[in-house]
Order: sequence, then structure tokens, then C-alpha cells
Amino acid sequence: MRSIHSRSLPKHIFGNGLPNVINKSVPASLLNRLWRWIATGLFFALFGIGGLALSLFWFTLLRLTVRRQDVLQQFTHASIRYSFRFFINALRLAGVMDYQIIGAEKFKQDWGCLVIANHPSLLDYVFLASCMPRCDCIVKQALLSNPFLRGVIKAAGYLVNSGSEALLQACEGRLKAGGTLLIFPEGTRSVTGQPLTLQRGAANIAVRTGCDVRIVQISCQPPMLTKQGKWYKIPETKPHFIIRVQSKIDAGDFSAERDLSPALAARRLTRFLRSELMRVGFENNEK
Repeated sequence: MRSIHSRSLPKHIFGNGLPNVINKSVPASLLNRLWRWIATGLFFALFGIGGLALSLFWFTLLRLTVRRQDVLQQFTHASIRYSFRFFINALRLAGVMDYQIIGAEKFKQDWGCLVIANHPSLLDYVFLASCMPRCDCIVKQALLSNPFLRGVIKAAGYLVNSGSEALLQACEGRLKAGGTLLIFPEGTRSVTGQPLTLQRGAANIAVRTGCDVRIVQISCQPPMLTKQGKWYKIPETKPHFIIRVQSKIDAGDFSAERDLSPALAARRLTRFLRSELMRVGFENNEK
């Protein structure tokens, strides 16, 4: 299979094509796992340093040289997209993990669209932001205290999850302005081996705004950077991520004339989202 994320990306290769020699496979596996452990630590450090460098230097330079706010936002989002694309391709090149993004070209059709995805790994946002032309995101309040990410969040204009009516209004305004809003409705990373539990906030936004909803299904085998696992707990084999971008649905289809409250439509949509997010590959995230 080939990744349609970018024509510049190398084709995916499964297996090394070498004969399985028992007396050599074990030490080779141990060396590979040791290398992936070292490389994962190095890339964690690179991610933090890169975020700090973007905030202190590149985004500051953009603010000083680009006067139009809309153009500034375009440059900022493009900088984040290409930085993340470099990061995940470097992880692949180093042999830390492999991935496929199936249907990434569909994101080019999105205008005023809500993107809903499951959240098995710490890399999910990085994968999606690397291929979405514009990615507006809702982030946790606690991330504003992170010196490596705070500047990126503010420069990109990400929405902070305050849990208030003001957040709902901000999401509505962002979607009406043509933004593409990425939400992980679980609110945190999935718990490995357990059914998905979705918060109703994403469905409330979709029903209230009447926007299109695009579902993205993410699977990883074996699990990597999960909610329970630490970064240094390296899987025995190289993880492989598969990100499937599905067709859009109309949030208005979940409303009925007899409904006494929009909450009923939000419940229907939440049940549908849960079934769709679990339909493909969730069992692959079980240990």
C-alpha cells in the first residue's frame, strides 16, 4: 500500500526481506529496540526544543514582518504543519514507527468543518495537523503552563478548553469563519483495551452550528505513547499507525422535528460517533 499523505513520502515497506535466522534474530531485535528507545528520547527532546524555537524566534519574526492578521495565521499554521510533517517523517526514517494516512486529500474539501477523531496515542494530533491545510484545535488549559508549547498554542490561535459557554461560542465563530476544528471527544487519550467513552461537547457544537462532521479513525499496533504507558516503555516491535480519513456527515441529519431539545440530537450524534470510531481498528490498540 502507499501513503497518500504526500507524494514526496517514501513508499511503505513491510518486512525486511531477509531470511529468518534464529541465532541472529534475537540480538538484532534487542539492538533495534535499544535504538528505538534512544531515538524516542531524542525525538521527545527535539519536539520540545523545536516548539520553544518556533515560539521564540520564528513566530516572533512573523509577527514583526507580517501585518495582515489573516496572512499571519496562514503562515503560522503552515509552519506548524510542515514542522510536524518533518517530525513524523524523521521518526519514520529513524525506524521509531511507521504510518499511513489514508484519505488525507479529503481535508482539502473542508471549510467550516468539525473533525472528530479517537485518541489512542500522544502523536495523534501531530499526524492530523501535519496534513490538514488548517487545523484549529481545542487544547487543555494546563498546556498554557508548558513553556515548550505555550507559544505555539498562542501563535496558532488555538482555543483553550475552559468548559464554559464562551468556548462554545468561540467554536461556533471559528467554524462560521471557515475554520476546521479538530476535537478528540474522549477528552484525553483512550484507555487501552477499554471501550471508548465520549463527552458530548463535540456533538453539541456540531448540532448547534449545523456544520459538517468528518470522522477520522486512528489505530496503532502495537500501542505506543498511550495514556497508561511511559515514553520509555518501547514496544517489542516497531509500531505502525493507520489513520483513515472518512467521508463527511451532516450534523443536521441527527435532528428531528419532534425533538424538544437539541440535546436529543447531540445524544444521537454522540452514539453514532462512538460506533464509528470503534468500528475500525480499535481492537488493534489492545495489548
